[in-house]
Amino acid sequence: MRSGHRLGRRFGWFWGAYGTSALGTWLAFGSFELIAVRVLRAGPAEVAALASVGAAVGAAVAVPLGPWVEFRRKRPVLIAMDLVRFAALLTIPAAFALGVLTFLQLLLVSVVVAAADIAFRAASGAYLKTLVPAEDLLVAGARFESTAWTTTIVGPPLGGAAIGLLGPVATVVADGVSYLLSALGVRATGGHEPRPERREAARVRAPDLLDGWRYVLADPTLRPLFFNTALFNGLVMATQPLLAVLMLGRLGFTPWQYGLAFAAPSIGGLLGSRLARPLVTRFGQPRVLVASGTLRAIWPLGLAFLGQGTGGLAWVMGVEFGLIFCCGVFNPVSSTCRLERTANDRVARTLTAWAVTTKASTALLTALWGVLGALLGPRTAIALAGVLLLATPLLLPRRAAAPGTAGAGAAPAPGRA
Repeated sequence: MRSGHRLGRRFGWFWGAYGTSALGTWLAFGSFELIAVRVLRAGPAEVAALASVGAAVGAAVAVPLGPWVEFRRKRPVLIAMDLVRFAALLTIPAAFALGVLTFLQLLLVSVVVAAADIAFRAASGAYLKTLVPAEDLLVAGARFESTAWTTTIVGPPLGGAAIGLLGPVATVVADGVSYLLSALGVRATGGHEPRPERREAARVRAPDLLDGWRYVLADPTLRPLFFNTALFNGLVMATQPLLAVLMLGRLGFTPWQYGLAFAAPSIGGLLGSRLARPLVTRFGQPRVLVASGTLRAIWPLGLAFLGQGTGGLAWVMGVEFGLIFCCGVFNPVSSTCRLERTANDRVARTLTAWAVTTKASTALLTALWGVLGALLGPRTAIALAGVLLLATPLLLPRRAAAPGTAGAGAAPAPGRA
């Protein structure tokens, strides 16, 4: 790295903590569903509920956490959320060892982890603004993005091998331990964190719960970006179960081919995240945001034309590579834009509103597309999602207004904004 891109020891610890927990998450990818099917003999309806209801309820539980996080120092919150996830996940192997594991426990743990994940993400965005200068937010975001795609490539194959050798409960233990290590990494960042304007013991009032949404909807740049993200993510994720049914069922792909089809193209995310900063430097943030956001919407329709055999596998890998490459560019630019445009005293509430809406819309659209897949067939439902995704670029902000205009009546951002 060039000296101008060194973000300091504190950021290094925070980055390492993120990478550790991200790797643990991907090691345990699909472990809850495997435990439900193989250990608890759950049926399709229960597995679907575990995937959608847990995330939706967790998002609802996280709504009051946004204001709660906002008025507290973020580093203790980050550590607490890591420890909550560690403790919740470790109840599963404990119950399994005692022979008392139930489906209800899996569902409750998924709710707790989902809520803690939203609170962690909200606090991490605000904490990041205290660790790096505003001009380095895109560099930091690109590093997080590249780390996310790296763990996506490495984690599932290693997790699959561990499941084959030790069973799915072992990967849950690994995921839980990764949160403990993440907590230690966040603690090691040290340094002084500014005290929030409101005293830490302040009570969360009912109007505070909607502050994040009000702030986003009042900003001419954040508002379209918010709707674009929620709709795009929801439609892409809604087709994943249908694609699994199509590939593993009707088209006869093996599980290792299915895993390869989505792990290998993640290299595109690495390449895209490395290009994000040079592209913004040359063309400007608004142009890159619109261009990458438009290009990423074109690829998913190609999944509806997936065929059998080696050609079909090459086709899906090519489509996924193009999609992930564009997302690798778009995501750090989008997250940087979001942090730059959000006042320091509104970051946690804004990011909570963002994450809650994204998770809830994904759960809703996944359930809806499950019904459409049953009525129309998986290929037709995937094609319908692809057509709707072509319209999502219309929601992208065409040009950025001056930062700091969000939220009529909002207090000015303290410090760097």
